[in-house]
Amino acid sequence: MTAQENFGQLTDRINQAQAKVETAARQSRDQLQADVRQAQASAEEKADEIKAQAARGRDEAATGWQAMKDKWQSHVADLHGKAAGKKAEMDRAKAEIRAEAEDYAEDAINFAIAAVQEAEYAVLDAVLARSDADTLAGTS
Repeated sequence: MTAQENFGQLTDRINQAQAKVETAARQSRDQLQADVRQAQASAEEKADEIKAQAARGRDEAATGWQAMKDKWQSHVADLHGKAAGKKAEMDRAKAEIRAEAEDYAEDAINFAIAAVQEAEYAVLDAVLARSDADTLAGTS
């Protein structure tokens, strides 16, 4: 799968999460609880997927989320510096070496999808908590 196709998945996932969050306020408590459980399971599944990728050799995630983020930021800064300094010199061999950045792009997209799923879970859980609080306060 190309980086462009992966990025399209990110857009699709954001749109799905946004639609769920928008409909959350109109759902029954049982449906909202089910959506919270599903969002949490999806977020945990994506996190497990990224951890499995790290176990297969990706140093970025070897020490956890923060290490992956730090490595990615360092890589982006390094790529920007290299691109500015060597753009005019780039030949086919150098282009192939730089193509390895696709792996980093895929990691970044997976990280973003996991973050969207975690955000969806957090928002849906907050809506559920507000609904419970309102019910207990007798305002619902």
